[in-house]
Amino acid sequence: MYLGKAIDLTIKAGRIKIKKEEEMKVGLYTTSYNGLFFKGGPVPLKECIYKAAEFGFDGIEFEGKRPHASPLDLDKDDRKELKDLVQSKGLEIAAVSAYNNFASPVMIQRENELLMLREVIKLASDLGTRIVRIFAAWRGWTLREGHGTYDMVFKYEHPDVTRLQKWNWCKECIKESAKYAEDLGVTLALQNHPPLIESYQDALDMVNEVGSDYVKCCMDPPLFKSQEDEYVAQAILATGNLQVHCHFGGEYEKNSEGKVVQRPIPSVISGMESTPLANYPAAIKALKEVGYEGYLSFELCHPFMPKNHEFGSVADVDEVVKCALAYMRNLTQE
Repeated sequence: MYLGKAIDLTIKAGRIKIKKEEEMKVGLYTTSYNGLFFKGGPVPLKECIYKAAEFGFDGIEFEGKRPHASPLDLDKDDRKELKDLVQSKGLEIAAVSAYNNFASPVMIQRENELLMLREVIKLASDLGTRIVRIFAAWRGWTLREGHGTYDMVFKYEHPDVTRLQKWNWCKECIKESAKYAEDLGVTLALQNHPPLIESYQDALDMVNEVGSDYVKCCMDPPLFKSQEDEYVAQAILATGNLQVHCHFGGEYEKNSEGKVVQRPIPSVISGMESTPLANYPAAIKALKEVGYEGYLSFELCHPFMPKNHEFGSVADVDEVVKCALAYMRNLTQE
């Protein structure tokens, strides 16, 4: 029988007090509802909070951009209202995620990115969360016929610039951002997300070269180069206590036996005849070995076409989100 992590039994005044240590928590990342990848437009941020509570998530991760939690749109009162609403629903704000790109050779563009990240850090502090997910570089999305796509931005920008130049620009900008984060007691969680960061080792190298206690890792299993058990375990064990945040993604459904399983992403979206499914069983096992007690935030961040290559509805997204929660909850508690 599974009893979770170690249970501390303390006998006091004739009673037994049972204290269960922290488990990994499952969060909902609001990028799943930003309106780019399904029909019907974005779901407002407050409604995302209601959904997270209704579905049974432990917390919620805010997308630090429009249409959800852009610092451009949220004044002091707005931030307090959101913080209070999340608490009233019994949730935590797991993180705020930035969408920065420090790989541009244009100096003013990097300065603009620094400014935006600084504002996201302030927003996170005001909301009471201590984690800001960051990129090193970021390709972004473009809109086609009202929906988001990666197709137009997957070519590497600035072909006349070397990878080493991009690496050093990103490193210097993350170092500068770490100073803002330290001032407010916020930790920047660098995601192992391309471009530039192409492997878990790239992410570890960048964090180690930045050399700040306020820059750690958001090491996401779906982005690993291999989903073999040994490789997944190696990546997570090598990261160890640098892991402060984590995402999971993909699509989920109930099979004929009522069990929630992953399903392949359509080839027209993934660009591959057979989509490799993320090896979450190996990832969760390794995360338990390193004692990870943070969030696993679910993100549906690709064009969502559950049937006949047609965009799904908000109701379709809801079903995938609920199935994703059940899948991860079962896996972390096995």
